[in-house]
Amino acid sequence: MENKIWLSSPHMGGNELKYIHEAFDANWVAPLGPNVNGFEADLEHYLKADIKVAALSAGTAALHLALIECDVRQGDEVICQSMTFSASANPIAYQGATPVFVDSEPDTWNICPVALEEAIKDRIEKGKTPKAIIAVHLYGMPFKADEVLAVANKYNIPVIEDAAEALGSTYNGKACGTFGRFGVLSFNGNKIITTSGGGALVCRTQEDKDQTVFLSTQARDNAPHYQHSQIGYNYRMSNICAGIGRGQMEVLNDRVKARRKMNEFYKELFKDIDGITLFTESTEEYYSNHWLSAILINPEVTGKTREDLRLAFLEDNIESRPLWKPMHLQPVFAKTPYYGGKVSEELFKNGLCLPSGSNLTDEERNRIASKVKEVFGK
Repeated sequence: MENKIWLSSPHMGGNELKYIHEAFDANWVAPLGPNVNGFEADLEHYLKADIKVAALSAGTAALHLALIECDVRQGDEVICQSMTFSASANPIAYQGATPVFVDSEPDTWNICPVALEEAIKDRIEKGKTPKAIIAVHLYGMPFKADEVLAVANKYNIPVIEDAAEALGSTYNGKACGTFGRFGVLSFNGNKIITTSGGGALVCRTQEDKDQTVFLSTQARDNAPHYQHSQIGYNYRMSNICAGIGRGQMEVLNDRVKARRKMNEFYKELFKDIDGITLFTESTEEYYSNHWLSAILINPEVTGKTREDLRLAFLEDNIESRPLWKPMHLQPVFAKTPYYGGKVSEELFKNGLCLPSGSNLTDEERNRIASKVKEVFGK
């Protein structure tokens, strides 16, 4: 069997080991140290905004702490984009709160500003003003930030920006992760850069960052003994993982270029196949890192379904994946409120994520193209 072509595999730059060796040589292996500080500074510089960054163990941890800092508690409600990975919604449940899911709009596949306002109005009428809004930059595509923030500001509800998939993406020239009250980044092994496992919380103020670090290091009070006045968490990034991140930051711009090049490859591949739509920017306001390239397949036009292509890829050891199954369709969230239409459901029904790694070779691209032409007869 041919070697596996992965959807999105880690891509090392080469200098990661330098920072790791420095950590070992200095015996900095704990969740603090020069690499942690340096990685945070690298991210702050890259995002080009008046923000502070706290490096954490995972994007999910960052989202959880953002909810805590937005004072989300037992019995509260939090609005969440339905078309997303479960890690966007699970931390709401960690806090004993209820997610209120909102449909996508077709331009960016992200949270629909119209349905968002409908949800807010209805929840307020029912006596539950949402405590926060979680909006996601799906697959690296920025959401409609101006419209979403206008709705959120109208009702004075903080936005937690899930930019886990969108490091390197911008909206109107501004970096994703810097629009909301908090921004969430992920450095999981499949992301555009990785720290093996890891994430970060983008904060508006030094005070918010200090609180994030405090909560992520078991909320230890300033005392010579171990004293705790709040519940804390073991969520801080290690100096070893941060060393990987520092090396990865050196190649981040190259990784974004390579992912965008993969999107161009698919644009060329599918241009003459009727009934297939490539997910790409709708206007020049949007600049996606194209963490994952994805397509919609219209079976009435192509005579083929999303599953036909996925299974054909699988036969050739090529990984592809359906789009995220909307959260309001997930069994674990079956009883939660939902607002909007069928946009996210149709996306899930007909959408497929394609191999998008920055380390794919010409030979691997040729295998992908051959399989597509075999399936669609082009």
